Amino acid sequence: MEDIRIISSDPHGEDLVVLLGFPGSGLVGSIALAHMIDELEFEHIGNITSKYFPPLAMMVDGIVNAPMRIFQKDQYVLIVSDVPIHPAICYEVGNGILEWLSPFPVSKVVVVAGIVTNDVEKRVFGVATEKSGLELIREKTEILPMGSITGIAGTVLTECKVNGLLAIGLMGESVNAPDPRAAAAVMKVLNELFAFNVSIDPLIEQATEIEASLQQMAEQVEQAEQQPVKKEHLPMYG
Repeated sequence: MEDIRIISSDPHGEDLVVLLGFPGSGLVGSIALAHMIDELEFEHIGNITSKYFPPLAMMVDGIVNAPMRIFQKDQYVLIVSDVPIHPAICYEVGNGILEWLSPFPVSKVVVVAGIVTNDVEKRVFGVATEKSGLELIREKTEILPMGSITGIAGTVLTECKVNGLLAIGLMGESVNAPDPRAAAAVMKVLNELFAFNVSIDPLIEQATEIEASLQQMAEQVEQAEQQPVKKEHLPMYG
């Protein structure tokens, strides 16, 4: 694993379930898992860095954090990233994470992501690497019949498939902006799958605030566009 560096305590327990969230459409994966970490008080057990990550340091309340972090509570291991993964290094990052997980008793991987559509229903679409995975989510998501999943989410799912590891993809219907409402829809499905009992109310409140802010910005732009443009008398030369 020369491309990425993982410094972490070993995940403990049996039948581990690994959930991954990366910045993508609507930041759905990052928002959902970050909320889950706070609500359920997951323990921070490790960090992931890479020479291919953007040269930056993430800070919260003045404390510097690694751009990608590993958490655990009970049998659940969460890997969440604050930085987008460039398409050119998706294979290295995805394969590196799975290589690190390979010695541990992982029963399934869950990839949380967003998918931009022209609809606003906030549906959750599901895919799986095996039929048994589809049966777990069939009644809780809309199964994608055909298509492709790009980026790090697609890479992790593909690597799980070729390595014989059961993986599920949950994609919240989102917009091209931070979308806590889509994250809440995915969190609801995760609650049903794993009995997390995580409250989605804070995510809905965030969504309401963001939507109100965007509406205000849209109104300001509309007002500005309706203002008559005053042409100043400029001096003429020549």
